[in-house]
Amino acid sequence: MYRVTIINDGIETVIHSPHADDLKLVTGTIKKEVNKIDYFSMSFYLNNPAHGKLKPFKTLVNVFNTKTGKNEFEGRVLNPNSDMDDDGLHSYDYECEGVLGYLHDSQQKHLEFRGRPEELFIELLNYHNSQVEDYKKFHPGIMEVTTSTDNLYVYLSAESSTFEEIKDKILDRVGGELRIRKANGIRYLDVLERVGEDKQTPIKIAKNLRSVSRSVDPTDIITRLTPLGTRIESEDEEETDASQARLTIEEVNNGLPYLDNHSLIAEFGIQGGSVTWDDITLPNRLLSTGQNWLANQKVAHTQYEISAVDLSLIGLDIDNFEVGNSHPVINPIMGIDERLRIIGKTTNINSPQDASLKIGDKFKTLDEYQADANKSARKVVELESIVNNQSSKIGGLLEQINNVNTEIGNVKNIIVDADIEELSGAISALETAINNLNDALDSIPIYDVATNTQDGLMASADKVKLDGLLNYSEATEILAGLMSAKDKQKLNRLTVTQSIDLDQLYQDVQTLLGN
Repeated sequence: MYRVTIINDGIETVIHSPHADDLKLVTGTIKKEVNKIDYFSMSFYLNNPAHGKLKPFKTLVNVFNTKTGKNEFEGRVLNPNSDMDDDGLHSYDYECEGVLGYLHDSQQKHLEFRGRPEELFIELLNYHNSQVEDYKKFHPGIMEVTTSTDNLYVYLSAESSTFEEIKDKILDRVGGELRIRKANGIRYLDVLERVGEDKQTPIKIAKNLRSVSRSVDPTDIITRLTPLGTRIESEDEEETDASQARLTIEEVNNGLPYLDNHSLIAEFGIQGGSVTWDDITLPNRLLSTGQNWLANQKVAHTQYEISAVDLSLIGLDIDNFEVGNSHPVINPIMGIDERLRIIGKTTNINSPQDASLKIGDKFKTLDEYQADANKSARKVVELESIVNNQSSKIGGLLEQINNVNTEIGNVKNIIVDADIEELSGAISALETAINNLNDALDSIPIYDVATNTQDGLMASADKVKLDGLLNYSEATEILAGLMSAKDKQKLNRLTVTQSIDLDQLYQDVQTLLGN
């Protein structure tokens, strides 16, 4: 699927073939992230054509996706490493950086800039292009972001590279995300409001979601807010800006300089903090602004790390996983059912179906934070109820099985003793025991396969809520599923017991007696 080539002085050499049982790198990993430089790490043995041909900063590297017809990585070789294992096998490891790293090869000049953000972007790239080789040049592309006034006033530094100035003066201050594109052999650098699209292909349990980790960080929460406004001018000439007092809300808030959010305090305790609004000069406006900020505060941010299978590679999904795209992510056990955006992706070129995805931070309000916690707790209770109910049913079935086995033993003993008078009663008792067992089996609907419209192991409504969960209920006598392997063995024995044919048993007994 991937072809990796190196280029030295215009000469291209294949070092990894897309075909099976052909030339391969030992390892090859592509890492991509929004607004960051792409990286490609690789390792190979002495017999690879790359050996002895890689020159830091000079050798170019391309990773071509034969399925999409696009380059997944373009860049250059950086630092090499070599290694020998216990068996004396030598391998070589190389780190490569993407073409965005070329922006580190030029320094900007000291400049006081006043003008539109797009004009600054063009100024930065033009000065970069004037310093570097042709293959490192970027042409200014689409510029979708700007300030509220479409004006920017900044100082450029001669101590900073072009990449550092673009990040600081445009991405951090104005916003936007970088995209590299090629058209007619020309490389363009765009600054878009957002890279990627909203995709409908879900990442969900029992389909393509292999693992997911979630961490919730509420450490930046403020439950007691001290709003601060503009600086208060002082007649003291020796007082510095750092020590000047600021406007507070004491005179309009019953003498208190702070605001409390009692719901947040009940959840997290008192966590003090301040927020400054330099443009607010009136206490009443500062009070209302502080109240609004405290009421709409995002109390926690949630981070996700996801490992998923890219089913688009075998035609089972329409969309593949791309940095910048968002997908519905569904894991009912963890209470996850929301659209999340991929901001980073790690691809193993030797196992491209296994994608490691980095999800952007999700900031949640108190209600969302508490709702997620309650949802997860409810799912655990529901699962416990299902398991307990199943265990109870299995216990009842086992009792019926023991009764059948006892009656079968009695029939065998009577046949051996040739006690004809008791045989009829024993057969009748066996028939009753088997009928009781069949009644017990018929009373248990949980062994049917549930659908979104028909009850089964769970109610159809729960099937909709816990979409995909039943795929884990296919237990075998070796592997556990929703039930243990041991319980599966017991249930399989029920099928054997159910198949007892009373008429055939009676005929067999009559045959034995006749003989």
